[in-house]
Amino acid sequence: MAIETIDTLVVGGGQAGIALSEHLGSAGVPHLILEKNHIAEAWRSGRWDSLVANGPAWHDRFPSLEFDGSAPDEFVTKDSVAEYLEKYARMVEAPIRTGVEVLKAERLADRGGFRVETSDGVIHARRLVAATGAFQHPVIPPIVPQDTEIEQIHSYHYKNPSQLPEGAVMVVGAGSSGAQIADELNRAGRKVFLSVGPHDRPPRRYRDRDFVWWLGVLGLWDIAAMKPGTEHVTISVSGAYGGHTMDFRRLAGEGVTLVGLTEAFSDGVLSFRDDLQKNVAGGDASYIDLLDAADAYLERNGLDLPEEPQARERWPDPDCLTNPVRSIDLAAEGISSIIWATGFRQDFSWMKIPAFDDKGAPIHQRGVSVEPDVYFLGLPWQSRRGSTFLWGVWHDAKHIASQIAIQRAYLDYDGQAAIVPPWAE
Repeated sequence: MAIETIDTLVVGGGQAGIALSEHLGSAGVPHLILEKNHIAEAWRSGRWDSLVANGPAWHDRFPSLEFDGSAPDEFVTKDSVAEYLEKYARMVEAPIRTGVEVLKAERLADRGGFRVETSDGVIHARRLVAATGAFQHPVIPPIVPQDTEIEQIHSYHYKNPSQLPEGAVMVVGAGSSGAQIADELNRAGRKVFLSVGPHDRPPRRYRDRDFVWWLGVLGLWDIAAMKPGTEHVTISVSGAYGGHTMDFRRLAGEGVTLVGLTEAFSDGVLSFRDDLQKNVAGGDASYIDLLDAADAYLERNGLDLPEEPQARERWPDPDCLTNPVRSIDLAAEGISSIIWATGFRQDFSWMKIPAFDDKGAPIHQRGVSVEPDVYFLGLPWQSRRGSTFLWGVWHDAKHIASQIAIQRAYLDYDGQAAIVPPWAE
């Protein structure tokens, strides 16, 4: 069988791969995208039924296509996001081959490029882009043994309350996913316990603007790196039920029992760190900091947006915050299931290329690997805070495509003056 060849092979047909295809196509770079499932599969099968986007439709999209039939301030459904990405792929004529899994990629020893083994044969590629995104493998910490009678699932596999056995539910992780799932279960009449770790808690809207607008005008989407010590701080925000500020005191007032960071399990008892008050206070501080920054911005720029003093009011402290629970006997509380909203890990084990540190993380600068002709796209904080959002990955993709075009221009040099395309950055 003849070996297929391509200039640039892109692994991953989600938002990152589709965004890159648009820019590679505009630059005239021959490329192929391989996707082991379907286009935007994670949005369909790896999200719960009622999930909506965490940002409004005017913001969380690619620049050149709006969502069909959605109001600008609407939080679109997960299926709408999947359909949007499929439509975008058709619009840019992305050469995506679905149902093909990449098994191994290694550098060709006798010439430039890579030998890539797939479930559909071997491909030789001059350049390789890993666009597999930030959410590859769900992580469940090894705290509660899997052979206990408690049902344990990751938030990636949660669909709706009816999927869980009867009884109370322990939700571990209070980022956007964990907080929203706990809220949904509580509204469904379940008894819910929520393990809250360090987090940021922005206002959903303030002074007639969504928080994504505030992050934009304040330059916070474009900051290049996390502040030291915030590597494990998640953001808790929700577009559910029309969008509202995720307030843990409100959740507790509505019946959810808050506990600290989940720490250990023994003899049917789950124990927690004594950090609930600290974690909630940290979330409160991030909330107030954004309100203060927003007020200062308006005053500095002479903008007249309606004042909102009620935004600084807060729900009363619930008993579970005043007197934190340090351990829970799961059987005594009737807890029959645990949902672990504890994030994901990346997996580049298929890349047999020296492009990673001793922890397996890519070594790169804005997605350009230390290994020649290797690129990454869709990484958290790849170039900025917004890198994992649709609009953020689009801008990162533009940079990667420009770097590929520049390398191609250098290789085309024949001893006479070469011209780098004017759009290349």
